Amino acid sequence: MSKVRDRTVYRRDDGSWANKRNDADCASSVHCTQKAAEDAAQGMFNRQGGGELSTKGRDGLVWSKDTISPVRDPIPPRDREN
Repeated sequence: MSKVRDRTVYRRDDGSWANKRNDADCASSVHCTQKAAEDAAQGMFNRQGGGELSTKGRDGLVWSKDTISPVRDPIPPRDREN
């Protein structure tokens, strides 16, 4: 069962690449290249707390799945109480 925040990148009929949340009716963003659509999906995952990205090839079959973790602060704030 896919989580609400999982996304799919796929090729549209007009040749552009779409980044769509799996439970959505329409694409979140549309791009000229597959790489740009994947980058946009990763940026959305970073803001929304991670998820799984499925990428479909030109034939419509899933050829790549990637679990993306939320971005962690490289310099987290110090715990001042302890």
